[in-house]
Amino acid sequence: MSEDAAFWTDAAKAQALLKEKAQLEQVTQAYEKVRRSLDDAQALHELAEEARDEGTRAEAAQAAQGVDEDLEALEFQKMLAGPHDRAGAIVEVKSGAGGVEAMDWAAMLYRMYSRYCERKGWEVEPADLVAGEEAGISSASFIARGDYAYGFLKAERGVHRLVRISPFDQNARRQTSFAAVDVTPEVEDDIVIDIKEADVRIDTYRSSGAGGQKVNKTDSAVRMTHLPTGIVVAVQNERSQQKNRSVAWKILRSRLYDFEERKRQAARDAVEAQKKDIDFGSQIRSYVLQPYRLVKDLRTGVETGKVDDVLDGDLDGFIQPYLLGVRRTDRVVDD
Repeated sequence: MSEDAAFWTDAAKAQALLKEKAQLEQVTQAYEKVRRSLDDAQALHELAEEARDEGTRAEAAQAAQGVDEDLEALEFQKMLAGPHDRAGAIVEVKSGAGGVEAMDWAAMLYRMYSRYCERKGWEVEPADLVAGEEAGISSASFIARGDYAYGFLKAERGVHRLVRISPFDQNARRQTSFAAVDVTPEVEDDIVIDIKEADVRIDTYRSSGAGGQKVNKTDSAVRMTHLPTGIVVAVQNERSQQKNRSVAWKILRSRLYDFEERKRQAARDAVEAQKKDIDFGSQIRSYVLQPYRLVKDLRTGVETGKVDDVLDGDLDGFIQPYLLGVRRTDRVVDD
């Protein structure tokens, strides 16, 4: 196929086909590996029964356990078979109800997801950050690039609730605060999104910073507002307005693509149903630091007391059960 000169007439289409071919080959190779392992385990079992050899029985049982683990991995890979699951992810964190406490909580979540991406070996490109009035962040976003970044991170879209003794309360009272996480796929450059320039208002402003000599004194930050949909994208990570503008267009294209994808659906899926007020009764996960320590996913029932590990980015114990379709069970991930 690729040896045919006509195949490369449309380079973008050719690259897309080769990428799809590589992905399909990866799936079939994984299946063949499991099938061979199963045949080997079955042969060992038959040999053990024929020879009545306990050592071989134990070896066969261990091989069967390995096959079971490989099958679980294949089942999980099936859950990441969406059209954009292999793409990068645009992650946005916004503070909600709770004032300064919520802004601090949003900053904690931003760090948690950054650390999760680092654990996965993904590249993290900061896009925008609006600092809180006293502490934390009002909102922030970044692009995570790596294999299946969107496939994993899409599980985190929703409202996250924190309960703790507030470090901002002189009376040391327990506070509840909320922050929302939104995740959209980073669309490929070859996907055409028709955006009329007249539909986009572009504002420039000075990037926020800590001040001093490093403060940016030029209007390098860019905010784009898509007037028909109300989608707003702000980018200020780069010191160059041109670079910020380029990243902003890319994020706007991705969000408009995601917007159109959702709009095409006849019935709103569970992701869309999660778009509620960032307040009580709308959270997908609770993080309790006082009076006890517990993180619980309210969709799956998965919980753990290892709060510090979770806040440091250890999230697969929550993400994988959700992607596998676990619902409202009591599962502990401490072991």
